[in-house]
Amino acid sequence: MADSMDLAQQREAENLARSLANVINRPVKISAFFCEKCEAPILEERRKALIGVTLCVTCKQVEELHASHFRGASV
Repeated sequence: MADSMDLAQQREAENLARSLANVINRPVKISAFFCEKCEAPILEERRKALIGVTLCVTCKQVEELHASHFRGASV
């Protein structure tokens, strides 16, 4: 019969296995060389740091600023 410690360890092992499976099975996105919005080149450092990046720094900042100002607002 399993005690509470055995059950906790089993649950933790299952959570770890699920987390690893999520990372392993995550689709690989290719970073864009040019911004989707303004077509400016995306720096290599940004492409390496953020896999699957599609916006340049400026456009991403504008997008985030817009989202923060209009969050929850009805259109």
